[in-house]
Amino acid sequence: MDKPVRHILGLSGGKDSTALAIYMRDRVPEMEYFFCDTGAELPDTYEYLAKLEVYLGKKIVRLSADRTFDHWLKVYRGTLPSPQMRWCTKVLKIEPLEKWIGNDKAVSYVGLRADEASRKGYMSTKKNMMSVFPFIDDGLELRDIEDLLAESGLGKPSYYEWRSRSGCYFCFYQRKQEWISLSEKHPDLFKNAIHYESKLDHKETASKNPYTWSHGESLTELLNRKHEIKRYEEKKESHLLVDILEADNDDNEDFCAACHL
Repeated sequence: MDKPVRHILGLSGGKDSTALAIYMRDRVPEMEYFFCDTGAELPDTYEYLAKLEVYLGKKIVRLSADRTFDHWLKVYRGTLPSPQMRWCTKVLKIEPLEKWIGNDKAVSYVGLRADEASRKGYMSTKKNMMSVFPFIDDGLELRDIEDLLAESGLGKPSYYEWRSRSGCYFCFYQRKQEWISLSEKHPDLFKNAIHYESKLDHKETASKNPYTWSHGESLTELLNRKHEIKRYEEKKESHLLVDILEADNDDNEDFCAACHL
């Protein structure tokens, strides 16, 4: 007898995947919710997922890789992940997910919105997995997602007060201002991120050695420019429409759907 098709929904701790879980809760009662835990998530993310579990009335399955980030960093010879080489997504998120699904037939629900339908992201190439996009199909945009979160009582994750996306605390997609905010909100995690950079050759500058978390400079150099970066942010006309849109997320870049939705 054939096994029934599995219905799965990946949560990143971000607003879009959370809103999708809310949206689909009563539409697909047999839904399996999962979270790929890299071991480098913000404390805020774990707290938010715990609240979501209560709302859903279901356990969120935690998936993790067999080996840690530190192990894979050695495998990749100290090369920090970057937009050009996102090995962290591959080994810490995609591989654990595909191992969990195995050869089962599965429908994966992805939280891409109708106003971002052209964005790129990882969709499984496995023949037994099919991705669907309820928000795109039903025409739901950012305002609808925010309404879903507000009406559920969950609201947005607390890190959105200072960060534009979900993901690891050392995510290389963070803006420089967000790195500064990390140093203030979670100084211990910021020190950990510096520690990874400290394994690099200190004789090399960031311009010669591209393996730093923030493009063009090390985190130590960035922190030394803290006041300069803050002054720049303060000068922005934050009420301009373009700034409001950019403040929400970095949708101009490619991304991994397993990380940032």
